Amino acid sequence: MSEKQQDLLGLGRLEYLQALVTEFQVTESSAKEQVLANLANFAYDPKNYDYLRQLKVLDLFLDTLTEDNDTLVEFALGGLCNLCLDKINKDYILEADGVAAVINCLSCSNEETVMSAVTALMYLTTPQSRQQITALPVVECMLRFSLSANRRLSNLATIFLEDYCSPLQVEEARNLTKHTALGIPLPKN
Repeated sequence: MSEKQQDLLGLGRLEYLQALVTEFQVTESSAKEQVLANLANFAYDPKNYDYLRQLKVLDLFLDTLTEDNDTLVEFALGGLCNLCLDKINKDYILEADGVAAVINCLSCSNEETVMSAVTALMYLTTPQSRQQITALPVVECMLRFSLSANRRLSNLATIFLEDYCSPLQVEEARNLTKHTALGIPLPKN
């Protein structure tokens, strides 16, 4: 165990999370990916939600969705997916226009990122956000994902279509898909 890790073990939860946020902000190397992965894992535990909000980790995750590094985007979206189960976090993400940022991640080539994006969209669906989340391009994308060879992605997209979209929306997207080759590409295996 490194000296840095031993020092972190002596800290309280808030201080430890603060040290991770600081390390992410000052790190220039691939270690940044590991730090973000750790933050995303901490986002899984509701005990950490208040601390993560206090440390503005939701903003850190949202900002990271636009990075060129696919691994950073994957971990940031995984963290958001974990956090949006909480009503306060969900409201924050919605108010920060997080739905648009998550929808943009549907075009990622990384399947894990795409599955986290689909899952996050389901978790972020409210009466107010439903129209944006089930817009025609998103429904068309989900139709394409439902045909994926990846069973996890196919099943997730099918659930999205069945549980979050009206039959009319799905039919409209099917008709559009028949007439165009445009759309969001399927992620690579």
